[in-house]
Amino acid sequence: MPTPPDAEGVSCELYRRPDHASSSLLRDLAWLALTPDLVELPPPIPCAGRPTLQELGLHKREHEESLTKWLLTLSPALLATASDRRATRLGHYHERLWHILLDHAPGTRLLARNVRIFHNRTTLGELDMLYRTRANPAPIHLEVAIKFYLGLPEGPGDATSSSRWIGPGGLDSLALKCRHLHRHQLPLSATPLAFTTLSQWLTPRDTLACPQKQPATALTQRLAMPGVLFYPWHASLPSPQGATDEHRQGLWCFLNDWPDLVASFATPFTLAWLQKPHWLAPPHQSAFHPENIVMPGIRQLIDQRGPQQVMLYFPDQQRLERVFIVPNSWPHQVPLPVSLQD
Repeated sequence: MPTPPDAEGVSCELYRRPDHASSSLLRDLAWLALTPDLVELPPPIPCAGRPTLQELGLHKREHEESLTKWLLTLSPALLATASDRRATRLGHYHERLWHILLDHAPGTRLLARNVRIFHNRTTLGELDMLYRTRANPAPIHLEVAIKFYLGLPEGPGDATSSSRWIGPGGLDSLALKCRHLHRHQLPLSATPLAFTTLSQWLTPRDTLACPQKQPATALTQRLAMPGVLFYPWHASLPSPQGATDEHRQGLWCFLNDWPDLVASFATPFTLAWLQKPHWLAPPHQSAFHPENIVMPGIRQLIDQRGPQQVMLYFPDQQRLERVFIVPNSWPHQVPLPVSLQD
């Protein structure tokens, strides 16, 4: 199977390598660096977006090292730090990839990760990461989340409500995640308690360059929230409020509707099952097989475990398509809308 020239932004050079753990990690790192965020949070949180390629020192026009060239210099030993076979949680894997990017890219340095903020021995929360750029020694607070949400044609709120976009397990929603980021995770780093913690933890040249009495709002806040929004195949649904124009998209369908979805495609395709935590970059060509060979096993997984994500490759169009296939009774539960949780 020839690899599409731009598989979700990942250079085809990374797909020419043999299919082993290091190659998969390199593709996931590239996907992470290039994938747009799902949403932009509303004011008043003064939060900027994700670290850019220019900040990382991997922008072609500004630096000699392009992203792909830099990735190919990473050692297998370093990549192994993100590849724990016992860990299948997508969020943990995603964070470890960010650690590698921020700590080893030419333009940034990782200062700390999972910094706990305490008050009287009570943990108020954690700051995902602190990093700084080559151009500025002041620490930057980065919160990260990777999310795959399926949109409900009918559900809480109006058609554009982010409460209608829920995780495949039905326990999370885009609205709840954004509220938690907006009200708790991002404001935490602007509190006096956080400032005290950071001032004590960081080395002298890393401490915030502001007087002791100045509030900790001098700490820059950033958010990286890549992922995919899956639109229902059987109904139309607009994008949720706050979604970025360039967010990655897929489809979802009920298991009973899968044959009709297949029949709707004008050209043949091959199929790959995406196994956690490798839901990021498209898999190597060796993972794609004819639909009639792969689907019996996927049907069993859906019956036993619930929704499953697959990727379709259309060689005639040099195109990839993500699809979540869900049980016919899905969802078993829908998170309450934010307004009812307040």
